[in-house]
Amino acid sequence: MSLGLEIFLSIAVVSNIIFIISENKRPVHALAWMLVITFIPVFGLILFFFFGLNHNHEKLIPEQKLDTLKQHSLDNYMEYLAKPSDEYADIATMLYSANKSLPLSSNKITPYFAFADMKADLLRDIENAKHHIHFQFFKFENDETGRLFADTLIRKAKEGVEVRVQYDDAANYFRKGFFYKMKKEGVQVQSFIKIYLPLISAHANLRNHRKVVVIDGKIGYLGGMNIAQRYDTGLKWGCWRDTHMRIEGPAVSELQTSFLVDWQFSSKIFLDKAEFYPKMENLPTPGSDSLVQILTSGPMDEWNVIMQGLVRIISHARKYVYIQSPYYIPSDAVSLALKNAALAGVDVRMIIPYRGDMGSLTADASKSYIEEIMAAGVKVYFYTKGFMHSKAIVSDDKFCTIGSTNMDIRSFSLDFEINAFIYDSAIALQVKDAFLKDLEDSALTHYEQWRKRPKSWKFRESFSRLFSPLL
Repeated sequence: MSLGLEIFLSIAVVSNIIFIISENKRPVHALAWMLVITFIPVFGLILFFFFGLNHNHEKLIPEQKLDTLKQHSLDNYMEYLAKPSDEYADIATMLYSANKSLPLSSNKITPYFAFADMKADLLRDIENAKHHIHFQFFKFENDETGRLFADTLIRKAKEGVEVRVQYDDAANYFRKGFFYKMKKEGVQVQSFIKIYLPLISAHANLRNHRKVVVIDGKIGYLGGMNIAQRYDTGLKWGCWRDTHMRIEGPAVSELQTSFLVDWQFSSKIFLDKAEFYPKMENLPTPGSDSLVQILTSGPMDEWNVIMQGLVRIISHARKYVYIQSPYYIPSDAVSLALKNAALAGVDVRMIIPYRGDMGSLTADASKSYIEEIMAAGVKVYFYTKGFMHSKAIVSDDKFCTIGSTNMDIRSFSLDFEINAFIYDSAIALQVKDAFLKDLEDSALTHYEQWRKRPKSWKFRESFSRLFSPLL
């Protein structure tokens, strides 16, 4: 190595160590990064550039513009602002304080536990759109299902409906032509955090994992489903199990705000138009029907609000909390909350897939975390019918959440996510029934038996766990 390169690397290493210390990271994280950068400087500096930078100093949108969009919801639905019952009131207050999430009543919620049902309703709603369609998915694939939606959106754009499509650039990196065709046919198309080369960007590890649709400002969709054929027909080795939801009511305005915030960030166009927030007529009496808070979180936010909300719900459970997730790579806070709940006698159950949808790395990493929660009494089930992609939690027959957030570190700290917190017994019971039905297609993992699995399996799982922050 030349003297000049040695001097450059030394300066880079020292500068980054000073930067890490000044960021006031958790000691274990700071020391880990400093050791990596010191002992393998070239590789360590590259890793830190892609995965170690803190983006909290950045903002998706200036506070003033966010307040302007939120004001539309308040102007139209102030009388629908409500708090849940006393037992959940503090949680709703925390979520509002951390995320400006408005708890809005009088919403009609339709949960979906199969993609075919969601697809049929979404296509119908798109066909009936009169003013605008805002369509955002993490993955929007160029297959039979994707082309069906693309053709429908193109046709609506030609009819004069404003159609905006937003997608995660990294997740759809090799589908540029698919989106260009929509753009050429009149659809306004925008990628989120454009990646010119897959790894040449400080934001390459950040993903917009949200799935949000808003139609005419009156109908909204969110959940775990993307636009892809496998969601409908499954994989070669089994079905694809997922959960999504449709909303009619005041909470749609919060979905609209989420979409417009992301659109402003990616396009630099601020769409502050009253027609995107129409006043809905013939709504139920304020305080009736489903009370919903729409939460968004991401690496540029001050608080990890969805994770914080999940920790509060788990800690708040008195009888049971049932969880579905495609991955279980938890934060320390989530892991501790689950263990505490189980030790306190709460019936804590979780369904995760045994096999990964794309290789074994994430599935193996998930398996490395379950022994410690099983020791506390958490019941872990592996879904055997196919791939479990649902991100749903239900507790005590009174609360449930449906959204895009996985029970993993990536969703909690690196991805832009969205969840609906629903304070409604009728919807909670539907989600609970779906969970109990899925238990029939799942195998309970027994703690003593799991501890005795081969050492080679444990090593593979522990090795996969090293990559947890990247998965």
